Amino acid sequence: MDKEQSPIILWFRRDLRLTDHPALAAAAQTGRPVIPVFLRDQLVDDLGAAPKWRLGLGLAALSDGLERKGSKLILRSGPSLAALEDLIRETGATDVYWSRAYDPESIGRDTQIKAALSAQDVSAKSFAGHLLFEPWTVATKAGQPFRVFTPMWRAVRGREVDAPKPAPSRIAAPRSWPQSDVLEAWNLGAEMRRGTVVVRAHVEPGEAAAFAQLDEFTERLDAYPANRDDLGDDGTSGLSEYLTLGEISPATIWHRVQSAGFSGSSGAEGFLRQLVWREFAYHLMYHTPHLLSANWKPEWDAFPWNTDSETPEVRAWTMARTGIPVIDAGLRQMYVTGRMHNRVRMIVASYLTKHLMTHWKIGMDWFADCLVDWDPAANAMGWQWVAGSGPDASPFFRIFNPQTQAEKFDPTGAYVRRWLAEGQKNPPETALAYFDAVPVSWGLSPTDAYPDPVVDLKVGRQRALAAYEGRKHQ
Repeated sequence: MDKEQSPIILWFRRDLRLTDHPALAAAAQTGRPVIPVFLRDQLVDDLGAAPKWRLGLGLAALSDGLERKGSKLILRSGPSLAALEDLIRETGATDVYWSRAYDPESIGRDTQIKAALSAQDVSAKSFAGHLLFEPWTVATKAGQPFRVFTPMWRAVRGREVDAPKPAPSRIAAPRSWPQSDVLEAWNLGAEMRRGTVVVRAHVEPGEAAAFAQLDEFTERLDAYPANRDDLGDDGTSGLSEYLTLGEISPATIWHRVQSAGFSGSSGAEGFLRQLVWREFAYHLMYHTPHLLSANWKPEWDAFPWNTDSETPEVRAWTMARTGIPVIDAGLRQMYVTGRMHNRVRMIVASYLTKHLMTHWKIGMDWFADCLVDWDPAANAMGWQWVAGSGPDASPFFRIFNPQTQAEKFDPTGAYVRRWLAEGQKNPPETALAYFDAVPVSWGLSPTDAYPDPVVDLKVGRQRALAAYEGRKHQ
């Protein structure tokens, strides 16, 4: 087959969109046939229950979007290199395009695939798109990776971000399509069990939904600085799950919010700063990949955190039965919606790592199983930031008091009432839904008495501070 007419395989990963997709735009611009592909490899199979289920919804939405362009999404399972080689043999493709990933496992996989395909005279080309700034393009004046957020923010806040690319008007199809797996047969939601129906009511997948959420958020952008920590009336953007699966690009969000700032919106700067926190997490993961699996600061390796996820206290935390209302409300919000308010994530993480003296990895792994907006870099950085073991971290001795946090950010108790059924004569559906989502084996009922605290907040704080003081004298 003439190379000028040979197909291009477009390997979708965390970039489930058609708008502002540099790899897709480049492939479509050639005029050659494009074969969009998603591969269910080991990295997909290793995802937690909620992220894997949410991925399935995103793939279905992407498939619909491609069909509207006269194209289709091909699904294959197995090791990525072997799956790509099979497709190349079946289709005569001479090029494979994909969007870059930045976690160490994906980098290792992609490097191996590039080398193997190159040896077979197949061109493999990777493109930007998941971040605003490629990690190797952001450095201190000394040429080193940033280890503190604020200097990085100052370094990039005035940078040009490429304008979003429109979706291609046409995606050329091959003469014949290769065989595809059936998405439903993958059963990506199997591990969700009862939670599937409950969480599904709170998830609207796909690129169109992402743009609708961006439209809605920009209308209330002015109120973002004042409302982002309001638990009763969530003022956050609601864009995290779309960003993590690439159903919208960070550049699209950046330009929309920046434009609002140019028009006088007082909330634009604060939200752009939050987007760069996401960049900071990826910057750290790329340059110091041990962020995902070990204390970023090795001096914390000897800290006496509990590492047993089956202790009664940790089990109470995972079951949202700690006896601390705002903690349990946050965890129940996660079980019902697949998300948790960002302020509550910090409170919940502080409670686990400090009041319960439990290793941040236990919390990080639990979130990785339960969050539909799970992101490898942001999840790891967030947990290590709260625990004190990470870069630019909150000091360990900064221990959130859940009660005072609730008084400040949920003064009317609206958030807690929304998610805790116990003690309410007529609990709302959101609170009751928790009991429909959790495993039957937990044996929970909304008529149960609310539990006593598993640890007295004052005692837990004193124990954590004593451990911290002991560490300094080791």
